[in-house]
Amino acid sequence: MKVAVFGSRGRMGAEVMAAISASPDLELVAAVDAGDDRAAVEAADVVVDFTNPDAVEDNIGWCLERGIHAVVGTSGFDEAKLDRVRALVEAQPTANVLVAPNFSIGGVLMMRFAELAAPFFESAEVIELHHPNKVDAPSGTALNTAERIAEARAAGAR
Repeated sequence: MKVAVFGSRGRMGAEVMAAISASPDLELVAAVDAGDDRAAVEAADVVVDFTNPDAVEDNIGWCLERGIHAVVGTSGFDEAKLDRVRALVEAQPTANVLVAPNFSIGGVLMMRFAELAAPFFESAEVIELHHPNKVDAPSGTALNTAERIAEARAAGAR
């Protein structure tokens, strides 16, 4: 599978490129960051986006217009932004978009466990720690965890 990376000079972009390079089934065809020409990305089957909340919607639209699938790890997605992405996908049904607040098994399990435990506690606090240069805070993981806790507590109170 041919893969391109948006946000290639960022911390997560570098990790994604290393993972792609280590996989025998994946080929890195483009590594793009802010201000770079995206033309080489057109050779990709899928793009992994780890940019920032201000750039990600444009990147998704660009990919969909070209029939390129997108896997998005960029934070900053509220319901309004997700609705705009859904509208973009509906308008360009030849490609798909996956927006994930976290790609690690531990992160996904933590979010699920917090959701399961939430109805049993009067209060909960989500604390996160990142490197000092993190562009988007709170993270998508922290926001998603808090939303899942709130929804589970509301459902448990019914």
